[in-house]
Amino acid sequence: MSVTIGIDVGTSGTKTLAIDESGKILASASSEYPCSHPKPGWSEQDPELWWTATQETLRAVLSAGTFRPADVAGVGLSGQMHGSVFLDADGRVVRPALLWNDQRTAAECAEIEERAGGLEALIGMVANRALTGFTAPKILWVRRHEPAKWEKVRQVLLPKDYIRYRLTGTYATEVSDASGTLLLDVANRRWSRDLLGKLDLDPALLPACYESPEVSATISAIGSEATGLPVGVKVVGGGGDQPAGAVGNGIVRQGVVSATMGTSGVVFAHAQHLGFDPEGRLQRGCASVPGEYHVMGVVLSAGGSLQWFRNELGKAEVALAKEQKIDPYQILTAEAALAGPGAEGLFFLPYLTGERSPHFDPDAKGGWLGLTVRHGRPHMVRAVMEGATFAMRDSLELIRDMGVAIEQIRVSGGGARNALWKQIQADIYGSDVHTINASEGPAYGVALLALVGTGAYASVPEACDATIMTVESTSVDPKAKAYYDRAYKVYRDLYQNLKGSFREISELVARGM
Repeated sequence: MSVTIGIDVGTSGTKTLAIDESGKILASASSEYPCSHPKPGWSEQDPELWWTATQETLRAVLSAGTFRPADVAGVGLSGQMHGSVFLDADGRVVRPALLWNDQRTAAECAEIEERAGGLEALIGMVANRALTGFTAPKILWVRRHEPAKWEKVRQVLLPKDYIRYRLTGTYATEVSDASGTLLLDVANRRWSRDLLGKLDLDPALLPACYESPEVSATISAIGSEATGLPVGVKVVGGGGDQPAGAVGNGIVRQGVVSATMGTSGVVFAHAQHLGFDPEGRLQRGCASVPGEYHVMGVVLSAGGSLQWFRNELGKAEVALAKEQKIDPYQILTAEAALAGPGAEGLFFLPYLTGERSPHFDPDAKGGWLGLTVRHGRPHMVRAVMEGATFAMRDSLELIRDMGVAIEQIRVSGGGARNALWKQIQADIYGSDVHTINASEGPAYGVALLALVGTGAYASVPEACDATIMTVESTSVDPKAKAYYDRAYKVYRDLYQNLKGSFREISELVARGM
């Protein structure tokens, strides 16, 4: 039996699983860890937490008894994108890693755009606009604000690639994750020497870059002793969590799109060609399929909006769910079902933490609009679910505008585990939505990439065709779709009409009393 292992280094924990050549999961384990917030808007993590969790989960999976460690042919790595791990000449961590949700780098983003020669010039070099979450502005921040630490830095790695280094002793990354650094020439799938030069950054700071299923290194003696993996096991490039999750969802051909309604919401489309958007409204990058690309829109508080409602306004439902030993979301969505489509004209803007796609507005605010004495809790909950889904549709519309075909939408995350929310998605997207047999996301995706890299399959699409299939579909309600199409136009106008007020609110809060 040939086994591959997938490791996903997430923000809240690491998940590791093993699969056989048919894609069957043989064992899995996870380990959680905290995130540090030294100041408002800052988000950091000690990379040693990831390594400890990787060791724990690998040993748990290897000792499950469903296969022998000697059966392991390959390992795939995935992880949170955009984070920055700073290493010295001896490979030691210089400071805690700055994470994807760290917001301290607004000035550095402006500096990058200016040095590049403007927004359109920057997008021409690296396919994306400068966002605070990306890696490049974090590098500039450390250089500017922590010069003594910066003097020690000799290598900058992404989170999953730090684990690769600990497992293999090799500095390496791959093109899908590197696309989120803002330093990759995405069109040509190599580091952008043009932008590195304009930012006065030494290319030697960055590791060698591979394709996702390409073998990048092998398990070292030190890595073997720490984890139980045999020496010499191949480690493929892997993928950032979103591109790897796309492989795990079978999004490896143009026309198939995923809509993941998690805490954040991600609309992810595979594309044969990179395309061009001078405004950079969608994140574009290399796909985990060699030679191809992806476009991605991100809603910062999609399922997170319903989570906020549960935590802050749903304490009664949480208490009742505890008594009944059920998920509180079952009670909340049952309430929402009592209100019909459109919640009698009540809208919710899900911008509880600002917004990324398509507005790129940290000042955007959330809230209900259209409240009347007719509305009660069922309307409010339903409006939250609809508002998050309208925000996801924003990205779908941008993908269509870029000329990327949308023939099938596969849904995942919390929004795919609830019948009402699946129906709302089908009706607002205007397309049947489908769920698949695989639900393990990035860890499963990189295990599939390892199957390709070790020769079990000839290509990534072939591996997905053999292991992933749709199992359930939710059809569009034509009447509800017609209503939502009209309501979506109102929803889009609400942000445009209020964005000036959002900025004034932020200024008001900043000034204080």
